[in-house]
Amino acid sequence: MSVAFTPAAALVNEMMEARDERRLLRLQKQLAAVKLPIIDERGFVPLSRTGAELLFELISQRCGRGSTMITSNLPFDERKSAFGTERLTGALLGRLTNHVNILEMNGESYRLARSRSRRVEPEAT
Repeated sequence: MSVAFTPAAALVNEMMEARDERRLLRLQKQLAAVKLPIIDERGFVPLSRTGAELLFELISQRCGRGSTMITSNLPFDERKSAFGTERLTGALLGRLTNHVNILEMNGESYRLARSRSRRVEPEAT
């Protein structure tokens, strides 16, 4: 199965560059061919209106055709404008939650835990 993992900001930047270079349609076809795109870190980096609209278009195109995974550390009650405006976020969440499995994980960050486990303890003298 083809899987593409990318931070949301990087994906949006790539789509904006493709649009500016008149190759957005080609990029959209490439993204449509991926069985499972994983869009990471949604909510940390604010998106421009154009970027949010391009991301909305991508997810709308996939709606009903294939799975899309979006990760975020934002709690649900803080996602009102995670995709630009409240209106766009609402429309996008409507598409995403039509056929959805939501995995909400409450716990320590695996990156933080891994970082702590790598610390070298000072040697006893």
